[in-house]
Amino acid sequence: MGNETPAAGRRPLKSRSTRWAAMATRALLKTPVTANQVSFAGIVISALGAWAIVEAPQRTLLFIVGAACIQLRLLANMLDGLIAVEGGRGGPTGAIWNEFPDRLEDSLFLVAAGYASGLPWLGWLAALLAAVCAYVRLLGGTLGRPQDFGGPMAKPHRMAALTLACLAAIAWAPALAVALGLIAAGTLLTIALRLARLSKALRS
Repeated sequence: MGNETPAAGRRPLKSRSTRWAAMATRALLKTPVTANQVSFAGIVISALGAWAIVEAPQRTLLFIVGAACIQLRLLANMLDGLIAVEGGRGGPTGAIWNEFPDRLEDSLFLVAAGYASGLPWLGWLAALLAAVCAYVRLLGGTLGRPQDFGGPMAKPHRMAALTLACLAAIAWAPALAVALGLIAAGTLLTIALRLARLSKALRS
């Protein structure tokens, strides 16, 4: 997720408890790097990936760079949380770096995919819905409820779909447009389901 504090809600990730994640965390904790710096690296990686996706229709192999950057962004999102929580390097601004980079990175990739697909409006729509989806999750937290990370199109699902679309676009150009349509529709459904679950919880 981002650089969470121990008291904050954390996205349930199986990869967080893997051996390679523990090794990567230990390696980073041997350096002076902070969770906020890893978060910033995620923004830089996302900007590079967004550029690659925009340019990829003219240079197809850049779709691979874009797909790799999406996954590296997710890796940074996980490692900054591990460094912050397990390593105690979150810092007083950790709550900001927990959320803001995620929202920016989502938008960079989704908007870039919109332009690469020739449908900028669809990329902007998907980015807007992603931001609203995160807002609904955080809203639940502010109302005293556990944050709802449920799908069917939460952040990991959106990025998985976009990664696959980038790779598929190497051979099939419409892949990005199709993926963005699915991401937008799935995210809208996710917003509705999260709101329904939150409303039910508040009534009870």
